[in-house]
Amino acid sequence: MSEKNFVATLLLAILLGGLGVHRFYVGKIGTGIVMLLTFGGLGIWTLIDIIMIAVGNFKDSSGLPIKP
Repeated sequence: MSEKNFVATLLLAILLGGLGVHRFYVGKIGTGIVMLLTFGGLGIWTLIDIIMIAVGNFKDSSGLPIKP
């Protein structure tokens, strides 16, 4: 299980997901930059990430799941 906080990751995705801030937080710098440049894949990528975080399928840069 990841050391990153589930609630913090979910809130960052909801509030600043279009800028990829939640991906920077979990250590996924490369995809965070891509999200920043594409405004979260025009919102679609952000929505998918929010759902994945909420159901517990989102992983940090080490491949560890971020769960509540």
